[in-house]
Amino acid sequence: MTSTDAGRAGSTVWNLPNILTMLRIALVPFFVWFLLADASSHGPWRWAAVAAFAVAIYTDKLDGDIARSRGLVTNFGKIADPIADKLLTGSALVLLSVLGELPWWVTVVILVREWGITALRFLVIRYGVIPASRGGKLKTAVQTVAIFLYIVPLASFAPWLGVVAFWVMMAAVAVTVWTGVEYVVQALRLRAAGRRS
Repeated sequence: MTSTDAGRAGSTVWNLPNILTMLRIALVPFFVWFLLADASSHGPWRWAAVAAFAVAIYTDKLDGDIARSRGLVTNFGKIADPIADKLLTGSALVLLSVLGELPWWVTVVILVREWGITALRFLVIRYGVIPASRGGKLKTAVQTVAIFLYIVPLASFAPWLGVVAFWVMMAAVAVTVWTGVEYVVQALRLRAAGRRS
């Protein structure tokens, strides 16, 4: 493939990384159904929810790796990828709170930050796209681990896992708030630079 061909491939929405991102979005309703299907937190459907979550998270890593290695990074991907992440993690957080397994204040703090930053990205998109930062990637990783620890039905067999899950979630809240402030600063700088030009 020539550099021109790579450039054309990177400009189309229908490339492999973007299809994986859309697959991740499509997995969200199945994850939600699986998580709600059992009355208990350790039934067989709970394991199906764990599997759906794990597959969705793997597609997140896979689409990013492919996009960067093959020059398939697109503006659609930059916007759709974080939205897919937020749909998955947001639904997990809300459902865990509905099921009484996670305090509502945790869910509210994280979701206000997540959707607030997404809205901010759209507000400043005419000045440029704000890509995911290293802090944002760390935030996603910590949130993912925390949610995974909450949804894996092992706490009833190993109570200490519940304590670990709680403190990992507290770390996720801290990183989420910190990176949210960073994105606001980035957006303000991008807007100021766009107005000057």
